[in-house]
Amino acid sequence: MNIPELYDYLIRARRNLWATLDTVPDEVLSRPLLDGDRMHSIKDLIAHTAGVEDGWMHSTILQDTPVEESFPAIKNAGSDPAYAPFPLSDLLDYWRAVEASTLAYLSTLTDADLERVIEDTPEEHFKLDGLLWHVMLHEVRHTAQIAALLRTQGIKPPSMDLLFYLPNLKA
Repeated sequence: MNIPELYDYLIRARRNLWATLDTVPDEVLSRPLLDGDRMHSIKDLIAHTAGVEDGWMHSTILQDTPVEESFPAIKNAGSDPAYAPFPLSDLLDYWRAVEASTLAYLSTLTDADLERVIEDTPEEHFKLDGLLWHVMLHEVRHTAQIAALLRTQGIKPPSMDLLFYLPNLKA
């Protein structure tokens, strides 16, 4: 599986997750279910997942303006557990915009691009290929967290296992 194929899987799994989240009461999405420094609620996880993709893609890889610049309320909220009051639709609109931006970038990638070395910090340099895998696997981890948190609230999450999204090759 290559990066565009993995991202296609993420998009399809996101659609199912978003459809489920649209049915969940706001009180559940906003409820503090995690006792951490940065994320307490499902909404915090949603904002974090989209924000990490935005940050890596724009601030680190492309070194241009992050998508969040077009979403001042999200930008100004920062990375603390601040997203419980946000309407789910605002968070998903931001995530959709990040997705559109990532899709546009991925459509331009060549094999040579994937070998390019990206500086994260003066001490840390990574191949673009590895960074893109990191961004996508980061989402897999957090969407699994969201699914587990939904279960703790008595809500059945969608199945997001890759197996359910693979093409059936039976002829």
